[in-house]
Amino acid sequence: MRGVLTGFAVIAVVIGVGYLMGRRGHLGENGREVLTRLAFHVATPALLFTTLAQAELSAVLSSRLLVTALSTAVAAGAFVAVAVVRRWDVGRTTIGALCSSYVNAGNLGIPIAVYVLGDASLVAPVLLFQLIVVTPIALTVLDLAGAGAGAGTGAGAGTGTEAGPRKKLSFAQRLITPLRNPVAASSLCGVAVAATGWTVPGPVLDPLVLIGNMSVPAVLLAFGISLHGSALPGRGPDRHSVLLSAALKSAGQPLVAWMLGAWAFGLHGAALLNVVVTSALPAAQNLYTYASRYKVAERLARESILLSTLLSIPALVAVAALLG
Repeated sequence: MRGVLTGFAVIAVVIGVGYLMGRRGHLGENGREVLTRLAFHVATPALLFTTLAQAELSAVLSSRLLVTALSTAVAAGAFVAVAVVRRWDVGRTTIGALCSSYVNAGNLGIPIAVYVLGDASLVAPVLLFQLIVVTPIALTVLDLAGAGAGAGTGAGAGTGTEAGPRKKLSFAQRLITPLRNPVAASSLCGVAVAATGWTVPGPVLDPLVLIGNMSVPAVLLAFGISLHGSALPGRGPDRHSVLLSAALKSAGQPLVAWMLGAWAFGLHGAALLNVVVTSALPAAQNLYTYASRYKVAERLARESILLSTLLSIPALVAVAALLG
């Protein structure tokens, strides 16, 4: 249990520092936006490239990855199904689906893998799957939907309601949309380097590693700043989508992972514990960065991440106690 508590303690401290910074206004009125842009355009792409460029891609091809992929699809699909019925817009649906299925495999998953599962590399398949498949698809959907166009004006700005005119994209522009996104492009470049087996020279890699180290702190600090003056999660106009995404993330996805792992793939012991623990991780903080960058469903992302993080504490403890 020490790993679970350690991981949450680290995140809570950094978010708390961000909250105090927001409360005292140390970074001014635009501090959160600057940190978000820094993370999205510079630090996170550097982190993803250096992580994937040095990764062992063979770790992706495993039954555990299939369980992760299927449980992710089920959780995200459940949210999308409800969103279609409720006629939620594309931005809100995309962010909500991510919050329902995209786990915090980096800054929380790694310490938990070390202290609970005994091997940090066990989160590699989840991390790679999310970076290579889920993130490019989701951000491409937001790009093609025109998310963020004209955001900041009108009553719906920042809540998932799209405002302003959209620019129609040609077929060629749609094909290269993932390459125009810094997060998706850096992920694909990292995979290409790992696939070729090329070792990035130290003078090139070391500055990127240094820049990438800013990603997680910047995301957590921006998230903490955003909490200043915010209402309790699940009580605002987005309460239905927040509660739905948090429930799917904290209970639905780990339950599906357990059923698939135990019944469909015959996993047991440490292998089963691995996939269920990783599925029970809360929504990743960088989802708020994406929502803030595209000016869609920011409140939904913030509240869902916070609520799923709180709910994941008893969820992870229960999983470790039952399957450990």
